[in-house]
Amino acid sequence: MLRLPRFEFRVAGSASEAVAILAGEGPGTRLVAGGTDLWPNMKRRHQSARTVVSLMSIPELQGIVGNGGGEGELRIGATTCLADVAASATVRERYPALARAVDAISSPPLRNMGTLGGNLCLDTRCTYYNQTEEWRRSIDYCMKEAGSVCWVAPSSPRCWAHSASDSAPMLAALGGRVKLVSAAGERVLPVAELFANDGIDYLEKAADELLTEVLLPPESDSRHSKSSFWKLRRRGSIDFAVLSVAAWVRTDAAGVVEEARIYLGAVASAPLAATSAAAALLGEPLGEESIAEAARRARKAATPMDNTDFQVQWRGRMVELYTAAALREIAGLDPGVRAPRHLTVLSS
Repeated sequence: MLRLPRFEFRVAGSASEAVAILAGEGPGTRLVAGGTDLWPNMKRRHQSARTVVSLMSIPELQGIVGNGGGEGELRIGATTCLADVAASATVRERYPALARAVDAISSPPLRNMGTLGGNLCLDTRCTYYNQTEEWRRSIDYCMKEAGSVCWVAPSSPRCWAHSASDSAPMLAALGGRVKLVSAAGERVLPVAELFANDGIDYLEKAADELLTEVLLPPESDSRHSKSSFWKLRRRGSIDFAVLSVAAWVRTDAAGVVEEARIYLGAVASAPLAATSAAAALLGEPLGEESIAEAARRARKAATPMDNTDFQVQWRGRMVELYTAAALREIAGLDPGVRAPRHLTVLSS
């Protein structure tokens, strides 16, 4: 049985109390919400902590609140459970692809515990890192832990562990933002800017900052645009993604694409913006030719590596097929590939 190491456990009653503890305790302090990522990582000795601060007793970090009679910005508290986000009638109506992405995370028991903020801050993953301590020690630790070599790319100076969050690429595609609070104040930044493409230092959030909420803009909801999310994994539940595609498209009254965003998950250490692929859609109706060109460009942008399940070459090919499937779904066309069983039907 894997056991947690010893640490001090504290329960914060407010966001201000949580950030005060972070500022006072300094390095060695970690925040925990649902614990579906931190506790297993601490048991396997991937992560350690002198003090762990629970956020689940802070009312201001929970819940889904809309402004403007269902037409304004939507606020989702960082400790709102994933199951509540996926089941929310407001989220399913206004941002159905986000509901699909969240509903595809892990399994029902973990979605009942895990939180949206926790999924955004999810640790990066790698075949050589996410093993027991004994296994990692037997081959020598990788640079994400106590070693100096990335076993995925031994000559590389950086870690190539990949981003495993399903909500992150979808929220980035929707133009979502996050609020970060510290003892020095607060700041709001786009979800896409929350991440760095580095397997070790994968968050642009400072160690003393608390992610308090996710903000979704009204112009990205289903009244003004369309979006889609496709996820690839070996099983229909539990498994982390080996690829995900999040797409968002806004057209004019004639059906010509005015704006588009495509983000790829699990192919880099951060959600990957396929900007060239999105650019291929602009100024044209969303049809067979533009979709095929966007999918080809997405494949060129992606660099999946040997750090997760399935062969690299096959995952690369699936980037093209799944990008096309997401865009074809938005266009009302046959996706061209069979949808995974875990994908919920998106409302039109």
